Amino acid sequence: MFELLCILVFVGILMFTGVTMVTFFIALAAVLLFGFVVSMVGAVIKLLPWIILALIGLYIYKHYNKPSSY
Repeated sequence: MFELLCILVFVGILMFTGVTMVTFFIALAAVLLFGFVVSMVGAVIKLLPWIILALIGLYIYKHYNKPSSY
């Protein structure tokens, strides 16, 4: 599915801007940026349980280790 989205973005940009060498490289850069963003979102979703667990641990640590008031 990801590959299909990349191809559609690439072809869509080329159809919108016209097919020249400059727009080909612009479309290629846009597809690479799109792929990078989608990959980062996928990585965050995959690591989401561990991120939530780390945030819960941080909350517990800060809640029970409050500095003593003088």
